[in-house]
Amino acid sequence: MDIAVLGAGSWGTAMAIHLNSMRHNVCIWTKDQEQLEEIQDTHYNKKYLDVRLPESIGITTDIEYALENKKIVVMAVPSHAVRSVVERISGVIDKESIIVNLAKGLETSSLKRMSQVIKEMIDNPVVVLSGPSHAEEVCKHIPTVCVISSDDINACEYVQDVMMDENFRLYINKDLIGVELGGSLKNIIALGAGISDGLGFGDNTKAALMTRGLAEITRLGVALGSDPLTFLGLTGMGDLIVTCTSMYSRNRRAGIKIGQGKSLNETLDEIGMVVEGVNTTKSAYKLSKMHNIEMPITCEIYSILFEGKDPREAVYSLMTRNKKHEMEDI
Repeated sequence: MDIAVLGAGSWGTAMAIHLNSMRHNVCIWTKDQEQLEEIQDTHYNKKYLDVRLPESIGITTDIEYALENKKIVVMAVPSHAVRSVVERISGVIDKESIIVNLAKGLETSSLKRMSQVIKEMIDNPVVVLSGPSHAEEVCKHIPTVCVISSDDINACEYVQDVMMDENFRLYINKDLIGVELGGSLKNIIALGAGISDGLGFGDNTKAALMTRGLAEITRLGVALGSDPLTFLGLTGMGDLIVTCTSMYSRNRRAGIKIGQGKSLNETLDEIGMVVEGVNTTKSAYKLSKMHNIEMPITCEIYSILFEGKDPREAVYSLMTRNKKHEMEDI
């Protein structure tokens, strides 16, 4: 199978390595000439992953060349770049190509999910891949299980056949809205888990954040048309666990720095890569207000990131809310 991977960050690189290991013909597109030369010369993409890329993986800065005769096009750019990249390919992508989107986020300006953004501009089938999947492990062929979703079940089944092997298992979930929201909103809670760690709190605090965080993710998801059971699966609880507990998680690492007293700008500069949860916090905060959904953790993280609230004051606000029954809002 001839496959294009658009984006040479951590996830794009890891996915290219995985697909290459399945003997697919893979071509990565990057807009960065220096990155292209580094990979061609050394077969490493050091900024993102410390793993050698096989010589059989192609790389180019010519996006039309990358797309030529590709049955599957993997969209591996950050969520804020999806619209601009799709605009670039809209006139050249084969109409039969299936787009597999890896970006987990919401568009800040429109509050749309990534599949909605893509479908605005092209009519190609769009399959969303989500779930607990650190690139640092996928590139080493460590057993990983994810979920794919689409409004085109035939495209989903095709992608499952092409991309799944003994180290990378894919389930199909027909709840496209829930799969996308679960993968996006969990990054907010991961920021909170990192802030908790940065403040020196323990396992009790993190368990509470994850559990109550999942509750508010589910509330917003149901309001937007999701199946609540989706959030108990790989794109909800599964992704939440891995993102809140691992140091591979940029969102958790960013939260730790903020909890230790660093500003958002200092934190993002030190991470040096996209922290999807930051923009997603802004989007989810707006959606919660639009739909009148109670999301106290999201609101406090928004206050920390964008209004300068002290993290300890945010924790105090959460802990001193009105008394409630655990299940009354579910």
